Amino acid sequence: MRSLVSDLPAAALLAAAAVLALVVGWIAPQQPILAVVVATAVLALGVSAVQRAVIPLFVLPLLYVAERLGHGAIDLSVSDLALTLGMLAAVCFAQRPLSPALRNLLWLVTVYQLATLFTVVANPYAANLLEWLHSGILIAGALMVGWAVGRDGLGRVGLLLMIATAVVLATWVIVVGAVHYLAGNFEPVYLPFRMHKNFLGTTLATSATIAYVRPDWLRLHPTLATACFWWIVLAIAMTQSRQAIVGLAVVLVVLVLRRRTDRRRSQVILLAVVPAVVVVLTLVRDQFASGNEHNSAYSRLTWFEEALEIWSTQPLVGVGLRWWYTDRFPGGFQPPNALLEVLTASGLAGLAGFLVLMIGSVLVLWRIPPEYGMLAGLVVLGRFVQGQLDIFWVAAQTSIPFVIAGICLGLHARDEDTTHTRDELRATIPDAPAPTTRVESL
Repeated sequence: MRSLVSDLPAAALLAAAAVLALVVGWIAPQQPILAVVVATAVLALGVSAVQRAVIPLFVLPLLYVAERLGHGAIDLSVSDLALTLGMLAAVCFAQRPLSPALRNLLWLVTVYQLATLFTVVANPYAANLLEWLHSGILIAGALMVGWAVGRDGLGRVGLLLMIATAVVLATWVIVVGAVHYLAGNFEPVYLPFRMHKNFLGTTLATSATIAYVRPDWLRLHPTLATACFWWIVLAIAMTQSRQAIVGLAVVLVVLVLRRRTDRRRSQVILLAVVPAVVVVLTLVRDQFASGNEHNSAYSRLTWFEEALEIWSTQPLVGVGLRWWYTDRFPGGFQPPNALLEVLTASGLAGLAGFLVLMIGSVLVLWRIPPEYGMLAGLVVLGRFVQGQLDIFWVAAQTSIPFVIAGICLGLHARDEDTTHTRDELRATIPDAPAPTTRVESL
């Protein structure tokens, strides 16, 4: 009976695939493009029935694509669409049961969702409800995508795929930056397809963390990992994303100073961290000293003041998620600070839920054996630090760290099951009898 219940999601999707196959045959003559889309969905469902993690694995590089699809009311990024498809496949096909650590993280997401539900009820408009669903997918959906990849034994492939994607992006940034520098332009590097400096900087910083932590199960040669790390760091420097630099600096400091670890790391990296932070502080100081009220430093102070004024209108439940896309308040800016962003949107109730979510997630991951939990905890911590200097709830920048955490949890659960099965097998095999010595009579 239990196996029948566990197979219901897969059976339902296979039935849906059969229905879609009939739809393809019916609409192909009239709508060939739509038929191709539906046929692709049928193929994806069929492949998932054979290899459960193929769709979650396939969407990992697409998480780095910020370009938006659709027009008008339907407008979402490629990253969000890929994450949603991967989440649906993971929920239906990923191995069960979920590990205790993953269940705890999902409960923390539930706490946050319940805390922000008050603002959805108090401020009824479409963008509010959509963003409430979106924030749940960004974290819970990302965890499930990562879990599906790691639990099926594809965690190493998944992380190597993410590093490779980051190296490609970093190379693009470096080439564009070099061209600009030769022309005498030393401004931050932006790429097409909505890849602005903060998107590039933060996603690259998260990927650089994978290369630097380099857990043993990743089986990435130290020389290659070091080369990937510094190549990505060079690209981060060219983006001039200050939140990315600060976030990565905090991660590296915590990594080298932590005592409970899978292996000791050299503290020489701190010689690079300190100057990087000093440069960031110097740039901020120069912006304030310039007296230019339109630079990013002064603009942030103005936004912080306006955000607090907006929050004061509804301090308990906030004015609604994505209120900056409505005409309820002038300006239309998204607060460039995670705490103020949550505070204005969902009030004190939402802020309490957000702190429970983020602090609780780091603590849960910190208790996992360091060969798995170290990387998972650091990427989530890095995202929390980044979010204090820029917007937090945004597509890939938030989902990628939690995908990595899910991969680590999936691999941990898989290795624990393997060890448990091996121990059980040894217990069932009786010990070989001790050899007896036969004494022949003379």
